[in-house]
Amino acid sequence: MNNILDIIKTTVLPGTVIPKPAARGDYIVKCWGKRRGESALIYKIPNHKNPMQPYEKGITESEWKKAFNQLRTAGYFSRTWFNSAMPACAKEGDCNFTTIGGIFVILSLAKHKRGEYRKV
Repeated sequence: MNNILDIIKTTVLPGTVIPKPAARGDYIVKCWGKRRGESALIYKIPNHKNPMQPYEKGITESEWKKAFNQLRTAGYFSRTWFNSAMPACAKEGDCNFTTIGGIFVILSLAKHKRGEYRKV
């Protein structure tokens, strides 16, 4: 796996539904844009108060690299690790954890099991 960013950018296209373990509504890839000062995958999340105006969240390129390195080297990606190693990403929302994991599932890199994502 040479470059996780190239793989995500060519595989996970706008409109892709991100698999989530317990979501109420679809989380959908929007585009690549900016978050926290760098290029990021932007996705829409349900707004249950106003469904016509979904919220937007994002995961930066450096966060993707860090999460992928954790999955590759440790064999798992957990919420505990995510909260401590990626505090800015975690602060934006818990859904960033399951979005990263969901994208890894789409790419057949991981499977969800009891609150964490394990390397396939």
